[in-house]
Amino acid sequence: MAKSQSSGGIKLVANNKKAYHDYFILEKYEAGISLVGTEVKSLRAGKCSIKEAYVRIENGEVFVVGMNISPYEQGNIFNRDPLRVRKLLLHKSEINKLIGDTAEKGITIMPLQVYFKDGRAKIEIGLAKGKKNYDKRQDIAKKDARREVERDFKVKNL
Repeated sequence: MAKSQSSGGIKLVANNKKAYHDYFILEKYEAGISLVGTEVKSLRAGKCSIKEAYVRIENGEVFVVGMNISPYEQGNIFNRDPLRVRKLLLHKSEINKLIGDTAEKGITIMPLQVYFKDGRAKIEIGLAKGKKNYDKRQDIAKKDARREVERDFKVKNL
């Protein structure tokens, strides 16, 4: 039986642009998120923020801290704390690799985006290394140069 177009694919819920600005992303992982029913409904409505969130590893388990999923409006007593710590679902080998990589100084794990993939809530996390101010200035200069080239190209094609 073929999947319909509406059920398949990826629906982006939240994106962490600040992580790309403040960190070099070395490696990316996709993880499932352990959620309760009203949190899933709130995510489907797009009410999620991962700007202040970070990932922590404790006792061989991975958790996302500071991820804000707003309470579901019709959830009444079933709503949970919006800032509660949520467990991430990864394979043991991936967790061990993350533990080894974060032991290196200056490496942290940042949530990059939250999305639905084939109806399941997923989070993309990345190994990140902090940028210095001059690195940020170089990125801004590259972005400005790219915009200028696109603007020139657009003017020539009109």
